[in-house]
Amino acid sequence: MPLRDTLARVDADLAAGRIPAARQRLRGLVSYPNDLTLRRRLAEVYRLYAEPAEAGRWMYLEQDRDEAETAAFEARYRSAAQRMRALAWQGPESHAQTAFAREQLAAVRAACSEAVGLAVDWDTKPSDRHEDSERIPLTNFLAGAGCLVAVLAFVAIRVNGLVALVD
Repeated sequence: MPLRDTLARVDADLAAGRIPAARQRLRGLVSYPNDLTLRRRLAEVYRLYAEPAEAGRWMYLEQDRDEAETAAFEARYRSAAQRMRALAWQGPESHAQTAFAREQLAAVRAACSEAVGLAVDWDTKPSDRHEDSERIPLTNFLAGAGCLVAVLAFVAIRVNGLVALVD
């Protein structure tokens, strides 16, 4: 369905109070991730749901964004890698329609590159594993210790059963 027809249906859904349908149609238009107008419309729908983090997510590239929504977005998506994935941008920052959006995108990408220790771009967003690597050794240790305790408990029960059988 062409973009114009979909937006007309979104308007009709909103006028009829079918907010979930309007949101779903707009979410389907994320295949046009570089269209700031669609992002703004999606933010407006999330405001109707009282979802400031999602409204902030879709208004993040707009200069007239609400700072409370931006803070809610940044609180929900704490790491730069999470923000890169949440923003769902594609291609270089130069495709952005405004200078502010280009600056925001460049800042998020630079923060993510710094956090993971290598250059990233919008088409190859890193996973959180890069940023959480300092927690992995502790997690691995705890998982290993838990497995060891389980094996020792199993062996103890088995030995106890054999001793009872012999007596």
